[in-house]
Amino acid sequence: MRRRLPRVKASYGQKIFLLATLPLILAVAAISWLVVEQSRDLSEREIAALERQMIEAKKAELKNYVTQARNGLNRIYGMAGPDDAAAQEAVKQILSAMTYGEDGFFFVYDYSGTNLVSPRQTAMINRNWWDLRDGTGRYVVRDFIETAREGTGYVTHLWPKPSSGEEALMVSYVTALHSWKWAVGTGVFIDDVLASTAAARADVEHRVRRTFLYIGAITAGALVLVFASGLMLNIRERRLADAKLKELTQRVFDAQEEERGRVARELHDGISQLLVGVRYGLDSAKRRIEAGDVRGPATLDRAMAGLGDAIQEVRRISRDLRPGVLDDLGLGPALKALVEDFSARTGIACDFTTVVFRNRLDDNAKIALYRIAQEALTNIERHARATRIEMDLRGHRTGVTLKIADDGQGIREGGTPGTRPGIGLRNMQERVDQMDGTLKIVSSRSGTLIEVTLPLSQIKVASAASDGTTPAREKDPA
Repeated sequence: MRRRLPRVKASYGQKIFLLATLPLILAVAAISWLVVEQSRDLSEREIAALERQMIEAKKAELKNYVTQARNGLNRIYGMAGPDDAAAQEAVKQILSAMTYGEDGFFFVYDYSGTNLVSPRQTAMINRNWWDLRDGTGRYVVRDFIETAREGTGYVTHLWPKPSSGEEALMVSYVTALHSWKWAVGTGVFIDDVLASTAAARADVEHRVRRTFLYIGAITAGALVLVFASGLMLNIRERRLADAKLKELTQRVFDAQEEERGRVARELHDGISQLLVGVRYGLDSAKRRIEAGDVRGPATLDRAMAGLGDAIQEVRRISRDLRPGVLDDLGLGPALKALVEDFSARTGIACDFTTVVFRNRLDDNAKIALYRIAQEALTNIERHARATRIEMDLRGHRTGVTLKIADDGQGIREGGTPGTRPGIGLRNMQERVDQMDGTLKIVSSRSGTLIEVTLPLSQIKVASAASDGTTPAREKDPA
């Protein structure tokens, strides 16, 4: 049974590190390759040019040797006939004596391939070498004779070095004594040139490798710096995130305690007192009815009325915690009911407007907008000293917008009095950020405007009817 390897999942920090280092590594690799290729190409061209110059210098030297030898022989060759054996012997003696350096010498072959002069390799004299081949399979003597027949020229070939007996690359310059049908020439070994160019190429490769090491060291240093910077940044961001998380957690706890305190006050100041009054009313009605007092029924009616007030108060508290109209009818009617209840409780004139649109908000977006409206109205009631409020809800092509404006004294710098700076506004901002929306607050001494916009991503399009017709108008404008 084939065993599946566990899937490795990179952390956020590892992804950031890869994102930072991968382009750096690729860029360094590309630059390194480009630098190396350019260096090799430039070095190879320079080495090839140097090799050509050195070989051309040797060729010029060979040509000069042959020219001088030809000029020296013209005194004998120019006056001799085609079959002058004495002149031919004299020329052979002169050429046999013309040696230079450790391996330099003149050679002579007749047009049939027989060697006539070879002072450094005398075993070749008077033997026919027409079929002689070098290590590459080249017919060297044939090339000498063919070049001589054509006039003069250079022949590059392999030839045993007299000093070592091993084949090495040689460049020979050949000319002809046509009346005698001789191919006369001399050659120079260029293995020293090849050794010099090979050493230059080896030096280039060494420099390239050293450049690679330098680039690798610089890249490693850069990666270490990136890693250290990323680590420091990650630690710093983690500390900031931990601090923000602690602050947020404390704010959540504070909000929970504040909400619990508010509910406790509502229960104590409202429902508890109403229920106590109902209890006393019921006890009084019971005693009067048992005593036959005609005021008993009236007292019972007042107790029942107090019980009804208690029920209404429970409904109000429940509505503040989670309005049922938000689930039943939607955001528009819920905000309208919130505004009407606020106006009835505070006496502040409120104007609510909305535009019906077929797209419906996501449930989380409805709750966020409703809580933002609650927070705004609470701040207005406590701190704004406003006399009029305008609230507008409408959908548009880019999403949905809620505007809340008042004619109060505006938001003081540093937050509302009596509270931690900006806690209500921060609550609004966090709710908007969770919905990927925008919060705009414009405040002055003449009033405050709060504008909340949620994008289309927070709107779900009402599905068409199963028969393909356009759906009916929604009850919920949002």
